Amino acid sequence: MQSENTHNPHPYALPNPDDLSPSLRRFYAEMRRRTLIMGILNVTPDSFSDGGLYANPGAAVAHAIRMVEEGADVIDIGGESTRPGAEPVSAEDEIARVIPVIWDLSAKIEVPISIDTYHPEVARAALDAGAEIINDITGFMDPNMRALAAERKTPSIIMHMKGTPRNMQECPMYEDVVSEVIAFLRERIADAVEAGLPEEYIVIDPGIGFAKTAEHNLEIIRRLVEFKSLGRPILIGTSRKAFTGKFTGVDSPADRLEGTAATVAISVVNGANIVRVHDVKEMTRVAQMSDAIMGGMGKGVEG
Repeated sequence: MQSENTHNPHPYALPNPDDLSPSLRRFYAEMRRRTLIMGILNVTPDSFSDGGLYANPGAAVAHAIRMVEEGADVIDIGGESTRPGAEPVSAEDEIARVIPVIWDLSAKIEVPISIDTYHPEVARAALDAGAEIINDITGFMDPNMRALAAERKTPSIIMHMKGTPRNMQECPMYEDVVSEVIAFLRERIADAVEAGLPEEYIVIDPGIGFAKTAEHNLEIIRRLVEFKSLGRPILIGTSRKAFTGKFTGVDSPADRLEGTAATVAISVVNGANIVRVHDVKEMTRVAQMSDAIMGGMGKGVEG
């Protein structure tokens, strides 16, 4: 029986376990009791932190297996860099990068695979190859992506971003970043539901580092609890991002562990349900300790 939780007045409805695959059933069961860890797997030559390290399918699969062993609850695979200033790649190139990895990996791990893409044709190919979650940085702007998610009844992560990765950081301006991002996400949730995707399959992501200044990122983390008003689980992705280096004086993304850890801990305290990270072993421990301090408060999912 779930105890009263005055810290979180907005419990999140989750999918019926009977409608889910075994891996998604475990995923959502764990979400009911703790913060989940999403391990980042970039199979790209130019990602901001680990570009080129896992472009080889064998290296990518081995790294994903290692992340699962270290505590990852889901592996998020991306074939296009979305760092500030990144050039877009074709859907064909993206498919060539991610599909061999998904085919191989899906037979070797028991946690779900998420496909990080805004191309519906890439998402469809990934789902056919064994992915089970769609993570779209454009917030499912493309109606074909919404239609695909509804058709497949796919758990979907709707993120906030303005512009494109190439131009998003040129001049990000808001009067109130939190209220404006919430309004955007509310509209995108409504669009997805109208397309036929049940609301309980939607996760929201405020888009840390996407068309945001360093101060905007801090404000979102500080006021993350306000996103609970949308009634959906919250994913937060701060790992190794530039703002964690700005405030700690660390230039190299790979050395931003401590800054990332601070953002993960405070995000968990403020209600994040999933944290998307590069350093799975370390951030699993940070989330475990943060959950222990909070005693499960702030997760906000229905039992």
